[in-house]
Amino acid sequence: MPSPEWRLAVDDFVVVLNAGSSSLKFCTYSRPQREQWRLAGRGQIEGIGTSPRFSARDGDGTKVIDQALGDAVKDARGALDAMATWLRGQHPGARIVGVGHRVVHGGADFPGPVVVTADVVDRLRALIPLAPLHQPHNLAAIEAVTTRLPHVPQVACFDTSFHRGHTAVADLVPLPKEIRATGVQRYGFHGLSYEYIASVLPQVAPNIAGGRVIVAHLGSGASVCALNKGKSIDSTLGFTALDGLCMGTRPGSIDPGVVLYLFQTLGLNAADVETMLYKKSGLLGISGISNDMRDLIANADPAARLAVDYFVYRVAKEIGALAAVLGGVDGIVFTAGIGERSAVIRRRICEASAWLGLEFDCRANEQDGPRISTAGSEVEAWVVPTNEELVIARHTAQLLGLIEARV
Repeated sequence: MPSPEWRLAVDDFVVVLNAGSSSLKFCTYSRPQREQWRLAGRGQIEGIGTSPRFSARDGDGTKVIDQALGDAVKDARGALDAMATWLRGQHPGARIVGVGHRVVHGGADFPGPVVVTADVVDRLRALIPLAPLHQPHNLAAIEAVTTRLPHVPQVACFDTSFHRGHTAVADLVPLPKEIRATGVQRYGFHGLSYEYIASVLPQVAPNIAGGRVIVAHLGSGASVCALNKGKSIDSTLGFTALDGLCMGTRPGSIDPGVVLYLFQTLGLNAADVETMLYKKSGLLGISGISNDMRDLIANADPAARLAVDYFVYRVAKEIGALAAVLGGVDGIVFTAGIGERSAVIRRRICEASAWLGLEFDCRANEQDGPRISTAGSEVEAWVVPTNEELVIARHTAQLLGLIEARV
């Protein structure tokens, strides 16, 4: 007889959605067994509104579809319809019992995942100005599911929630009290990724899991987070996803006086400045070539090299700052697209961080680790692939009562 926590039928699925401006990424998970989930499949629809294309793999990583879609897929609703139709064909008779969403900004109101209601959506819509690249598309996916599957409960999981235990000092934005009272504070992002890394470190790197760890989530969006005993102490992203490290198209930390200069001297308007900061800066702005680190590493143009140099410089600088916050460091973990796949960037950051006591293992790094520091290194360095979708699936199951066991 199955144990009490097995609430899902064999053909019941939880769907995880991560919606962007022109893409819809999804994962499907079949019923959990004790504390484990089985990945049934993952895929994405890219080029929504232009040249939509559907690709997916099953739980073993075997490609099961890769084809162009028709012009009908113009928005999140059309993409969701295409995904739902395909899922029905792959799993006839299956039920979707819950949908979990990545939502970038939860603001001060949502310290943890929440079951979606109309009121929740309204409150999240008010945060769109703080995450204009992500929030509108996250909410569009929620609304599309509400229309398409009105009786299926949904859960919103926030990139900000993992950082809600910070001290007042760490989250402070030093502006007048009346401004701070409107919700202006440091929130931090990529929390779903950091939550996953913290959850697996006891198995992957037990020597550092309970200590002082700096995690570098390096992708098109990038940040660094200081963990102590698996809890977020501080991170480089703040009120919005513009702060901290140089990113693909975002500048990271810049002097606020530069923004005043754009308005007061160059005469740019708010829309112009928003577009520049979110879509035209960072690696793309420095190089004038690409926002993709792979393109820049392969390009001998001095501007491409400068962009790579600046990215490495900023990451190493923030690792040093967070080491000071932690009072030392026991380990550094690399994750996300660049962190998991770019041996060149990892090597350069580790070399710049050698003063912390990190002894780098070049051969292990070329093989993507998982450990990329020597056995005798005072500070360990690891490569740990992230899995934000699994974190969302776990939260969705817990909030919807689909499994009683803690996952």
